[in-house]
Amino acid sequence: MTINLLNYDGKGLVDFCTGIGEKPFRAKQLLRWIHQYSTADFDAMSDLAKGLREKLAVQAVIELPQIITDYVAADGTRKWLLAVGAGNGIETVFIPEANRGTLCVSSQVGCALACTFCSTGKQGFNRNLTVAEIIGQLWIANKTLRSNVSDNTLAHANRAVTNVVMMGMGEPLANFDNVVTALGLMLDDHAYGLSRRRVTVSTSGLVPAIDRLRECCPVALAISLHAPNDALRDQLVPINKKYPIKELLAACQRYLLAAPRDFITFEYVMLAGVNDSIAHARELVALVHDTPCKFNLIPFNSFPGSDFKRSTAETVRVFRDVLMQAGLVTTVRKTRGDDIAAACGQLAGQVKDKTRRTAGVRIEAIQ
Repeated sequence: MTINLLNYDGKGLVDFCTGIGEKPFRAKQLLRWIHQYSTADFDAMSDLAKGLREKLAVQAVIELPQIITDYVAADGTRKWLLAVGAGNGIETVFIPEANRGTLCVSSQVGCALACTFCSTGKQGFNRNLTVAEIIGQLWIANKTLRSNVSDNTLAHANRAVTNVVMMGMGEPLANFDNVVTALGLMLDDHAYGLSRRRVTVSTSGLVPAIDRLRECCPVALAISLHAPNDALRDQLVPINKKYPIKELLAACQRYLLAAPRDFITFEYVMLAGVNDSIAHARELVALVHDTPCKFNLIPFNSFPGSDFKRSTAETVRVFRDVLMQAGLVTTVRKTRGDDIAAACGQLAGQVKDKTRRTAGVRIEAIQ
């Protein structure tokens, strides 16, 4: 049985190399070839001994998700639909800006958390993605977007992806071990070499997993908040019934002790007539008064079957001003890629729903 090397971080590759009778330093060479140079062909790894390349050809593969579709929006946003087997597909989105390129990465096939305003959550849940399927999204984006450099050994210096956000399909912290291994590759100087400040994990609020992330891999943290009180958040983000706002904010305070940034980002989707009043804004101000944070207000992006409406631009402006007048850093996310259903909350992919939630079966809260 061949082994997919994309599933291994640096330590895993050291163990693999020693297991086939090779020196540990070969792991760093493999990391660079696979991740820095986006090479999937062992024969092209020119500084590896011929004997090692022959072993790799027999015992290992570099197997990536397959590209099903590749769309580019009018604003330059790019979305890939990637096949991950058994009729399932995940979506990955690249958002280009003047001084950065942000890749939005998926962590699960579907999502079991059932947030009511999210298209992914309406698709049901099939399974967690493997490390290879998570890091493969970054590999594919770098390979596709990289400038056309004739010397492949220079290719890593021309990556378009400068930032990664774990905000695609799924709840990253519900696939903890695979996500953390992938994060380690993103941060590894021999792989992608991103700083902790440029890698963000977004969570709906799995409190124990937030604490685990703080201990083993503290990257930037974003919380999908979307409501200023438990009664409303219970409706919008059902996991709140298990981990209410008070517990979530306490976890944020603990996380800040190790975080690469001195604030937590709170994401807040603006839903007309639901969570967008001046009273809601004032309630938010009181809620986070002792939590260093910034707010990212997100205009709701519609999808088939949704009953929610987007707040008006004036409503969003007034809401933002209440937060800013209270001294809270607040931005309004510019909607990107909505003409190809690549905007926040629109990712759906192709999910063979094993939860049957689309048929109305209740999903228990994730432990």
